[in-house]
Amino acid sequence: MAQNEKLAELSTAGVSVWLDDLSRDRIRSGNLQSLVDEHSVVGVTTNPTIFAAAISGSDSYDDQLHALAVREVDVAEALRTITASDVRDACDLLAPVAQRQPGDGRVSLEVAPGLAHDTDATAAEAAHLWWLVDRPNLYIKIPATEAGLPAITTSIARGISVNVTLIFSLERYRAVMDAYLSGLEQRVADGGSLDGIASVASFFVSRVDSEIDKRLEKAGADASLTGRAALANAQLAYQAYEEVFSSDRWKALEARGARPQRPLWASTGVKNPEYSDTMYISELIAPGTVNTMPEKTLMAYADHGSPGTPVQKTYEDAAATMRAIADAGVDLDDVFRVLEDEGVQKFADSWDELTGSVRSELEDKA
Repeated sequence: MAQNEKLAELSTAGVSVWLDDLSRDRIRSGNLQSLVDEHSVVGVTTNPTIFAAAISGSDSYDDQLHALAVREVDVAEALRTITASDVRDACDLLAPVAQRQPGDGRVSLEVAPGLAHDTDATAAEAAHLWWLVDRPNLYIKIPATEAGLPAITTSIARGISVNVTLIFSLERYRAVMDAYLSGLEQRVADGGSLDGIASVASFFVSRVDSEIDKRLEKAGADASLTGRAALANAQLAYQAYEEVFSSDRWKALEARGARPQRPLWASTGVKNPEYSDTMYISELIAPGTVNTMPEKTLMAYADHGSPGTPVQKTYEDAAATMRAIADAGVDLDDVFRVLEDEGVQKFADSWDELTGSVRSELEDKA
């Protein structure tokens, strides 16, 4: 089948199109394969909220839940087994993509969000999930909390590919890139190979506008500043990426076969209906990036998306925008702190909801 022209053009511009959703029904129905064949999808991301919706809304998990209940598997291990099964199947489906495009064809599975502030537990869970899924085109998602940073380094040093999630600020993004490079350096020092190791850094977009727009309105700021922070913040993140991955430190690792940690634009579904439903795609086009989209946003771009200003031409305006927002009275450090805390809590709440649902299912099927 022919690829959608608009999404194919996006891919040609250097943006890898990933789907921000996964379910057993999507895999079994052939829907995921059709998105690969017709809509340039070359990767998949998941999170606890996505799995909560998938499992609670389908009977496709009933047989597995029954088998787990008969074996008297506890709810935490049942959750790992169920989610790992879907991710493994998606990895297998995307394996041909991974062979053609080694940085793509990847599927992400997140460590339990309750571990976000525990370095050792996060690293241990990452290692267990890597072993459990047992596919080379897997990414383990680790949140970019302060406790998550050393867990990222440890995981990379162990040869585990990582999707670093919940990045909001430039300062934290730089720390994430440092954690990745430190992991590669540690692996080299330990005599390990860098072959096959990959990473993406998930920089969240729409949530930044949601929080800053609210604060701009409260401060009585110029309305022209609304809806601009998220794009400016992400555009400056790409500038930081270019700086780090052209440094001598990086070049030494690249000479040993290391791959750059690509920026991934996450949370790209528009939350304000007054904004263009494709703005977080059109205005974030740059080589070597990933854009993970909810299906609704993916289809919107396929229908009427068009490229905006290339990211590399926006740095000056983006910096001016962020200065103007700060000058208007928005405490950006507080914004990013609140967004990280809320992000961790939202995923933890979804995980708790999912845990309760699976516990009830196990009891019913025992």
